[in-house]
Amino acid sequence: MLKLELLIERIIFMGRWLLAPLYLGLLSALIPVTYRFFATFWEMVVHMPKLTSHEATLYVLELIDTVFLGNLIIIVLFAGFENFVSKIKIAEESIDRPHWMGHVDYSGLKIKLIGSLVAISVIELLKDFMHDGTFDSKRETWRIAIHLTFAISGVLLAIMDSISDRTRTRNPSEPSDASGPAKE
Repeated sequence: MLKLELLIERIIFMGRWLLAPLYLGLLSALIPVTYRFFATFWEMVVHMPKLTSHEATLYVLELIDTVFLGNLIIIVLFAGFENFVSKIKIAEESIDRPHWMGHVDYSGLKIKLIGSLVAISVIELLKDFMHDGTFDSKRETWRIAIHLTFAISGVLLAIMDSISDRTRTRNPSEPSDASGPAKE
């Protein structure tokens, strides 16, 4: 029975590698994002002599939005792969390794993800408000509501993680003093 249990555990543990193709697919999603960035950049450069500062700002906001999307993909890719599949050993000695890589747990990944979504959402709202033309108040009301939902969700996730961290560090067998959690 112990051998069967070990076999099942080994199969389940190796099952994490089923996520690897998903992360490779996510990496390939950077190709159209990169194309979008340079297509927008080129369009901005071509039209620059005729652009007002308002229109140039809209192009720059589009570029920033695209960079945020690329950053979001990398954050999810690195943190997700390292948390759920395997450590990225090739990056351990690299001077280019992002400082957060290897230190973002699932909880931190959620916070980074929601933070990125809030940033993308606010850029989209700013672009909407800067566009000339018709203003669809119903659409914009929904977009603001969604943005506020992202922002409030992020705050609530941070609060829940903080409470969870404090609870985890407190040793229930020892009382904590007023200065913080009990010493372990």
